[in-house]
Amino acid sequence: MNFTLQKNLVDVHRRSVFPAEITVSQGRIEGIRRIESAQGFIMPGFVDSHIHIESSMLLPSEFARVAVTHGTVATVSDPHEIANVCGLPGIELMLRNAEQTQFKFCFGAPSCVPATGFETAGATLNSSEVLQLLKDPRIGYLSEVMNFPGVLNGDSEVMAKIEAAKKMGKPIDGHAPGLRGEDAVNYIRAGITTDHECYSKPEALEKIAAGCKIAIREGSAARNFDALQSLIDEFPADCMLCSDDKHPDELLLGHIDRLVARAICEGRELMNVLQAACVNPVEHYGLDVGLLRVGDPADFILVEDLVEFRVLETYLEGVLVAKDGACRMPGAVPESINRFDAGPIQLTQLQIEASSEKIRVIHAIDGQLVTQSSIEHCKTDGGFAISDPERDLLKIAVVNRYADVEPAIGFVSGFGLKAGAFASSVAHDSHNVIAVGANDTDLLLAINAVIEQRGGLVVVDEGEQLILPLPVAGLLSMEPCEAVAGHYSLLDQKVKQLGSKLRAPFMTLSFMALLVIPSLKISDQGLFDGSNFEFVSLFVDGD
Repeated sequence: MNFTLQKNLVDVHRRSVFPAEITVSQGRIEGIRRIESAQGFIMPGFVDSHIHIESSMLLPSEFARVAVTHGTVATVSDPHEIANVCGLPGIELMLRNAEQTQFKFCFGAPSCVPATGFETAGATLNSSEVLQLLKDPRIGYLSEVMNFPGVLNGDSEVMAKIEAAKKMGKPIDGHAPGLRGEDAVNYIRAGITTDHECYSKPEALEKIAAGCKIAIREGSAARNFDALQSLIDEFPADCMLCSDDKHPDELLLGHIDRLVARAICEGRELMNVLQAACVNPVEHYGLDVGLLRVGDPADFILVEDLVEFRVLETYLEGVLVAKDGACRMPGAVPESINRFDAGPIQLTQLQIEASSEKIRVIHAIDGQLVTQSSIEHCKTDGGFAISDPERDLLKIAVVNRYADVEPAIGFVSGFGLKAGAFASSVAHDSHNVIAVGANDTDLLLAINAVIEQRGGLVVVDEGEQLILPLPVAGLLSMEPCEAVAGHYSLLDQKVKQLGSKLRAPFMTLSFMALLVIPSLKISDQGLFDGSNFEFVSLFVDGD
């Protein structure tokens, strides 16, 4: 398709805006000619520099249909969620589905499947399988190396995966929340090139000084933009923007475009913001994404202004794929894969005898993946430790979905339920069933409803159930985004009606099982101290 456009061209490389006539031929930019005047703006498309597509609960093709309406033309996507459930076949499904769309996905080779040896996952990817993936031209990088203790201790499997990426000349993503000082320097020296887990500016500054790029994250649960956004002007060559995890209701409202508008509103310099949002990910990962230069693929967006960045049109290789908020790409043929082997559990399996008056409690923090912990007096009934909604001390359970074994039980604060329970098969990163409840009866119903569906999100209130099925690996729906988002919003609202004040309770719940994020978490094998990388007991002796 050959055509010309006359717009004010935003040239991020030359840091200028000028009226131009842009000629597109055979899907590439054939020419750029300065003209006297023009209306509207043409600029490179946005890139999400780190996201798990699975967090949207959508197949890649459906995610793409929504993302392009917000001016996103590419993502750097780690498929380790589905890999932890289904292994290589799960990654292949994501690749096949993504190929049915014009959107430019850059998938990574998951480095941590399972994330740790302290949980039960559905698959394992060893270093030879990771090398096999890295040889695939559809795989652009080694996904986040979450096992930073393994890097620091020279674990042979971890280092073999890193060396495989170096051999293939592909970037290596990091994941080291709170890592500081010499440990951070040594972690980055091993070959790590990015980190999206910084939650304070001093931490980010240390990592930049050590040679690491910072992906500033603002997702549905983890929100670090406010703490880090000043880095965009201070270190424009070292920053990117990402969402990491984005639920479907929020994806409908916006993507990287909203972060760009926020950055401008905060006073960040235009070209620095666009360098982070458009240019740096393309150059760092070597993406085949155009940046509005002669010879580049004709990937660009038309926006109304350079303040709000309302996206009018999105083009991929010269094809108009979105206009005025409506996607023009055809839908893809969905397919499914799953692994869900556990059967329903019994009420007695949720009961835990109080061997002490005091318990360790996980403290969930709104907007953060890190948790805190404390020792609290436990409420009992008939000798069993039970939830205490009045003090916001709720029972949390993780049930192995891959085998019939006893669930792990703990207690958590921060969810705020006064009644009912909710459960999910999205539990990072092994994706066992995780649930929080104000009473054991509703907790049991919520868990068993997820098991019966072989994956999904569930809210239970006095026996009444709301269910969002996720038939693809217990992570994804096969429905359009609008339907998934609408259904999800009903569940989200119900949890909040039950008392939760969290912005994204389901997303926060899913991270209570992510052991590589400090400090206290829970896997299907028990309570885990993420700072010292060891299991700890629920009950605590002494005063």
